[in-house]
Amino acid sequence: MSTQKYRIAVINSSSFGKHYSSHLKRLEAIGPVTFLKVAGDAHGKALADKLKDFNIIISSVTPFFDQEFFEHKQDVILISRHGIGYNNVDTDAAKAAGTIVSIVSPLVERDAVAENAVTNLMAVMRKLPGAKKAADENRWTDRAQFLGNNISGKVVGLIGCGNIGTRTAEIMKYGFQCEVLVYDPDVDKEWMKKHNMKETDLETLISKSDIFCLHASLNETSNKILSTPQFNKMKKGVYITNTARGALIDEGAMCKALDDGIVKGFATDVMVHEPADNTHPYFKYDNVLITPHTSAYTDECLEGMGEKCVEDVENVVQGKEVICRVA
Repeated sequence: MSTQKYRIAVINSSSFGKHYSSHLKRLEAIGPVTFLKVAGDAHGKALADKLKDFNIIISSVTPFFDQEFFEHKQDVILISRHGIGYNNVDTDAAKAAGTIVSIVSPLVERDAVAENAVTNLMAVMRKLPGAKKAADENRWTDRAQFLGNNISGKVVGLIGCGNIGTRTAEIMKYGFQCEVLVYDPDVDKEWMKKHNMKETDLETLISKSDIFCLHASLNETSNKILSTPQFNKMKKGVYITNTARGALIDEGAMCKALDDGIVKGFATDVMVHEPADNTHPYFKYDNVLITPHTSAYTDECLEGMGEKCVEDVENVVQGKEVICRVA
């Protein structure tokens, strides 16, 4: 470690400090800032060695700060997640190492991510990517092939209904007059009652929904929550939008469901391995829309996310309380 008291690493973030220079200037007033790109699956001792010169970290959804990482890196003061998810950090190991782990306030991302879940869903249901391509190529007479479906009046199944899921549910219920079914063991009962939402078990939600919106956090119980048994119980011709985590879906099972016509359209802003290569099987389907994890990419959201990370660092070095701590 350098004699510099604080050395800050910004890891795998494609947006932090790029649009709001004041955030970067405030960090540089605390200590030198280095932007690093590491493999998405980097972890353990190799990652600790890579970060040996840094004691404050601002991180994207990758890499993985696992137990082995903290066993070899005991001097990290803070890991501030440039986002609301923290499944890439072993919080128990972080606590044992004396490392503070914080996330962005869920409210910062709420509107942006929920709106994008619906935006991507609408693009798939109305076949917008293909229609735009036809217009670009002067193929107006091909418009009949872009026959889509309405959202209005459909049965929407929300898998995961926390901060972002509740906003998506509100958009679907009040904006499109959909019947919304909710599966989430930790759902806010008062919110459910206030908005007259319908809580149900996963099996019922799977069998009754026309549209699925995935907003669950990734853990042992939600990993591959949509797999072959679930796809086999769905109506034929459903639509799915995922802005949470790619691993909520078994990718092989999804491909088969697309081949069999069970899934009529699929929009995903997240993949199991990111960045994803365009040789991934999803890219061969015209009815699959893949976006590069951009659900939070609005001016309002990114400014708020960056502000929170900078405040985390400032609070730590000033001995103040860090808000939204998870470790």
